[in-house]
Amino acid sequence: MSLSPRERRILAEIERALEQDDPELVRRVAEIDETEWARGARPGGRGLRGRAPRAWVIYVAVTLVIVCLLIAVLTT
Repeated sequence: MSLSPRERRILAEIERALEQDDPELVRRVAEIDETEWARGARPGGRGLRGRAPRAWVIYVAVTLVIVCLLIAVLTT
């Protein structure tokens, strides 16, 4: 299932905001991604033993937290 253009734009905005708000987290996630590459993960695909790279999981978790916080703020 792919994202709509609107969803991709929103995700890009969230990523840019995260890069500005917490550059240390971005650096740490990049290190994790580099570690996966060193272990033999394939670009854009699955890593070793069929697992997705941990960086993807972190991006999704952080994005979900940010979206939930935005929803909470906007609905109050």
